[in-house]
Formats: sequence, C-alpha cells, structure tokens
Amino acid sequence: MATTSDTRERIIVPGPAGFHPPSAAQLGVALPDPGQGLYYGLLEENEDKVIEEMARKMLTSPNATIFPGPLVLWAWNEHAVEKAKAVLEIAAQIPDVMIIPMPDYRPKYPKIDPEEVINPNHPNLTIWGNKIEACVFIGVHCHYANLTLKMIRAGTNCLTMAICAEQGHEDAMLTIRDSDIIKLRKTAQVFKRVREEMGITLPENGENVRFTGTQSRVHGGKTHTNPLTFAPVAGLAGAAAFGHSAEQMKREG
Repeated sequence: MATTSDTRERIIVPGPAGFHPPSAAQLGVALPDPGQGLYYGLLEENEDKVIEEMARKMLTSPNATIFPGPLVLWAWNEHAVEKAKAVLEIAAQIPDVMIIPMPDYRPKYPKIDPEEVINPNHPNLTIWGNKIEACVFIGVHCHYANLTLKMIRAGTNCLTMAICAEQGHEDAMLTIRDSDIIKLRKTAQVFKRVREEMGITLPENGENVRFTGTQSRVHGGKTHTNPLTFAPVAGLAGAAAFGHSAEQMKREG
C-alpha cells in the first residue's frame, strides 16, 4: 500500500541491510534542527509530515509495535509519569498495536523471551519472534537507541521510528526530536487525524492494544486491553508507568 506521494530518493530504508552496513552518518545523514525531522534519511523541514508518515506506517504495517524505554517506563519523577500517559494516548490511536517494553539495557542471555521485552543487545530476536514490520521507540536513552536501530536495520525488514527527547536518531527511518509532553500529545492527535482520514476505526470497547502471548498469560488469557486503563497516577512516589514498580526496579537493578 502506498502511504506517501513523496518521490525523493530515500537513504535510510528497512533492511536487511547486511551484517555490517554503513551507519546513517557514513551515508551523509545529518541530525535535524529544532522543528525538523528525518524522513528516510532526508531532512524534512515540517516535522508534522514525519509524524503523519509515522502514523500511516503504524496503522498499516503488520504487527506494529511501540517499544517504550526506561525514560517512560519508570516513574523517576512527575515529568516521566506525564510522558508515560502521553505515550499511552498515542497507543490508544492504533488498532491492534503491541507494546513491548525495554525496561533496562543489560543482556538477557541465555534465556530470552521475545514476547516479554526487547533488549538493545539482541533486538532482532524480538522483531523476528513477533514478525514486527513497523515499530516506534520512545523513552530509550540515545546511545542505546542508536545501537538498537542499527542492529534492526542490519538484520530485519522492520521499519523503525524514533520519538526522541533530544536530537533525534539518524539510523531510524523516521524520527522527530525535542519530544516533550506537549509534542507527545500533539503526536497522538496527529495519529488520530490520520487514522480518521484513512477510515480506520477503533474497537468500541477501547481495547485496541493486542497482548503478546506472554502478556496474555499474565492477564488471564485476555487478548486485548485498553491502554488508558494502565495510565499511571501522578503524585504517588515510586509508582511507575506500564506496571513497573519501584520494588521490581530494585530487584532487577
């Protein structure tokens, strides 16, 4: 399905690009300035165009998945809690989307459950295991996001997107920068508008997020859920987004 009329030659596209492909920087891709985005390696002056393309890809690609990272998974402060809520607002606009967290960055060898988490040391296993063809990273520290994006482009056919709080990610096919709470909520509204323009509806009960097999077993066999029911409560010290508690964090760290 064609999702855009843009005819410029793209630089950063889904792989597999090979065992050791050149980095985006080697291919001449520069990070965007404030207000800009990256559109398949090309600087795009209007970041809304990049967000619209993100929406189209997440709405039309098989097994589209959001990968939230530690910056929105853990309730470090009230700002993190509010950003986590905004991420769930984005998820609420994508029918059948999956949410697979990246709670920390340590290798998970020798036992890996690709339906439970994604890890930057072996992200291809999660992509392959769940047959994910489009994904968006939110709340992942930049150096780990860059590592993960390169590995996904090298070994899979997944189209990658990154919503970054800092300067963006040149190895993602689509990226925007400076993503604070306001921009995340704007992104949710753009996803809503694009979805409605495409005539794609949400389930009446609001349960649009699809559980992986592991998540389904944890939730008593349910297959879908309403992401907004998981919205964290501000003001509770130690309460964390997406169900990661302070006690869990201590055990894992």
